Amino acid sequence: MTAIAEKPLVEIQGLHKYYGHHHVLRGIDLTVNQGEVSVVIGPSGSGKSTMLRCVNLLETISAGRISVGGSLIGYREVNGRLHDLKAKEIAAQRREIGMVFQRFNLFPHKTALQNVMEAPVQVKGQPKDVAKKRALELLDRVGLADRSGHYPSQLSGGQQQRVAIARALAMDPELMLFDEPTSALDPELVGDVLNVMKDLAKSGMTMIVVTHEIGFAREVGDRLTFMDGGVVVESGDPREVLSNPQHARTKEFLSRVL
Repeated sequence: MTAIAEKPLVEIQGLHKYYGHHHVLRGIDLTVNQGEVSVVIGPSGSGKSTMLRCVNLLETISAGRISVGGSLIGYREVNGRLHDLKAKEIAAQRREIGMVFQRFNLFPHKTALQNVMEAPVQVKGQPKDVAKKRALELLDRVGLADRSGHYPSQLSGGQQQRVAIARALAMDPELMLFDEPTSALDPELVGDVLNVMKDLAKSGMTMIVVTHEIGFAREVGDRLTFMDGGVVVESGDPREVLSNPQHARTKEFLSRVL
């Protein structure tokens, strides 16, 4: 028997986003399969971060649709028409999607352990002892077991970003979004964060990663998408796109960053 192809975990279809008259996303199509690492590159202002924020419901879409795990994000379809979900339903969807930002956004008055525990306790209603055990496991996973009692001001940028990754994982998301997670870090701290992301990829976590780290794209990515001007210019196997880009704009961009 022929195996039935698994439905993609993420489907972005005809995604448009306007800010007033500014047309930021111009019909983005992107699919990500379960367990896949989809890497998105492109110049600043190309719409990469806006696309991620639409997936995580931090931005409302102007047109098109996004599905995660077979569920339409932000809307319910009834008789061919889309209806906005209620705030409570949107919050439930967002819980399934972890996001790591350029800036770490940790609570400055809470320790690393408390930062990781916060959402499971407050949002999921987990007992504190259960949340603490899981948070300590996650801090160990990102190499910070010995920093659990430290406040963000006592941690390096790379350590803060790894706490942020642990915090996102604490909600047990089915999808992880990374918005240039190393761009605010000193160069010598980038490797530790990328190593955590590589371990996540090996564990089978589905990830969409917006990054300038071309080495990560080549080594870890299953698919590489190059965006410019709010459109997908080129997409394919990372090794193939990087070594043999087909589009002139991709060639020009890669010649500057490689």
